[in-house]
Amino acid sequence: MTQRMDFLLHILSYWDSALAVILVLGGLIFFHELGHFIACRLMGIGVVTFSIGMGPKLCSFHRGKTEYRLSWFPFGGYVASVGEYSDEVEELGFTQEEAVTSRPAWQRLLMAAAGPFANLLLAFLLYWLVAATAGMAVPLPQIGAVLPGSAAQQAGIQPGDMVTAIDGKPLSEWNQIPDTVGASEGRPLRFTIMRNGEELSLLMTPTRMERTNMFGEQETAWMIGVGSGNAVRYEKLGFFAAAGQGLKQAWNAIDITVQSIKKLVTGSVAAENVGGPIMIAEMLGKSVEYGLTSLALLAAFISVNLGLLNLLPIPVLDGGLILFCLVEMLIRRPVPEKIQDYAMRAGVAFLICLMLFATFNDVKRWFVRPESTPQESSAPAEPQTERPQE
Repeated sequence: MTQRMDFLLHILSYWDSALAVILVLGGLIFFHELGHFIACRLMGIGVVTFSIGMGPKLCSFHRGKTEYRLSWFPFGGYVASVGEYSDEVEELGFTQEEAVTSRPAWQRLLMAAAGPFANLLLAFLLYWLVAATAGMAVPLPQIGAVLPGSAAQQAGIQPGDMVTAIDGKPLSEWNQIPDTVGASEGRPLRFTIMRNGEELSLLMTPTRMERTNMFGEQETAWMIGVGSGNAVRYEKLGFFAAAGQGLKQAWNAIDITVQSIKKLVTGSVAAENVGGPIMIAEMLGKSVEYGLTSLALLAAFISVNLGLLNLLPIPVLDGGLILFCLVEMLIRRPVPEKIQDYAMRAGVAFLICLMLFATFNDVKRWFVRPESTPQESSAPAEPQTERPQE
């Protein structure tokens, strides 16, 4: 009886995480499809179906000529415009002018780009909301971990120490530590720290060490071997200042995502770092433990990834449709249907293989987890649930 109760409690402990996964991914996909839907409405393109979810229909209703549908599988969705999947137009109650196939290439391009744009816009709004409500999180210069055998351990630094100055220069945030150490070129540095209300002065010499950056690449840098603690201060921001901070964070997320894609394509980052749905679900589950602010930040970051990945020039994705439209605008005639059909099939095959590979990586990480050892890293990926190390 006790074993059954423990098993039940174990299963129930995952409900919050499962709900977060469904709500976040479902919400991001809804916003993506809403972008396509709004673009169709603005340009007068008829919409046959607006579905949230994939697979068999759970429930639906009609408003005007459009069927609004909720499907069983929550991860996915689509907007079926008139003429996109079928030659039926008048039979569905629409006119030929409302068919997407009768529209010029630039309008179809805008319709395809509207979904990714909606995801990028959502990311900005989430970052803005977090900045306006919780303020701007600034990690304090508190020591969280000390690398064994490092200059910091030899000097006597301990977890929990608060660094107040380096060489007499006052510190107010964590990022000032790696910046100062990195610029030292190995010169000895005098650290002023507070420990249990007592001020201490410790001298240490940075050493050239290897670390793993946010992209999984190995690099060398001047380090003392410490990681940041959990101490954070929140700076309140006004309405417009929060908007500026939200725009900055959204741009940083875009830059990180673009750099990650570029490094994967060029091979400077191992393909084993590619993650799939299991990794995303695990990250969302962990974010729930840290509260709504952490969950919102992760949702914003995933939204950026969803938007940019959909812009890749792969048939089936929005980027593939944009590519066809650009070619049509260039050669002044549509890409032959036979070529589009073959390209679509190749795109579907590629995405299936990519999804299987990413899922394989997720499963491998799940069963073969590396031992947790202190390791120094460069700037943290966004959003961050573990503190960076210097």
